[in-house]
Amino acid sequence: MSGFRHVVTNAGPLMVLAKLQVPFLLADLYGTVHIPLSVYQEVVVEGLRQGYEDAQVVRAFLEDVGWHPEAVPVSSLPRFLREAHLDRGEHDALALAWHLEQSLVLMDEYRGRIVARQLGLPVRGSLGVLVQAYRQRMLREEQLRWYLRQIEERPDIWISPALVRRVRIDVLGQ
Repeated sequence: MSGFRHVVTNAGPLMVLAKLQVPFLLADLYGTVHIPLSVYQEVVVEGLRQGYEDAQVVRAFLEDVGWHPEAVPVSSLPRFLREAHLDRGEHDALALAWHLEQSLVLMDEYRGRIVARQLGLPVRGSLGVLVQAYRQRMLREEQLRWYLRQIEERPDIWISPALVRRVRIDVLGQ
């Protein structure tokens, strides 16, 4: 499927793909994705409490695919990760990926991506998931364009419009 033994996600890609109504791409691309309990609590539990539609989409998707939030082992983490200034979900996603080994981390947050790379963990964000789905012919060009436009225009998706434009040019040539 993905070339990685494991895939672990943080909150950002779950929320973005749910807002776009395409969380199924995670299962199509990766088979199974590991979700730390703190990420589930942030996206689903807190999201439902605040009335966010994407929280309902994520909850229904996770129930459909049978993925369950996972406790994160805290033993033997690298000191660098223990001391990194990350939010709980980012920390737990990186800790889980570190323990699972040969893991791809799905994360949009810049600081978390830097720490992941310093730990030797490959990282892909929401845009990378969409591009991978396009390259594997799970999305047509017009679908990818539409999703990129949505990310660029929606006020509830916090990905830089300049980054979206750069991805559009790099991948689609315009």
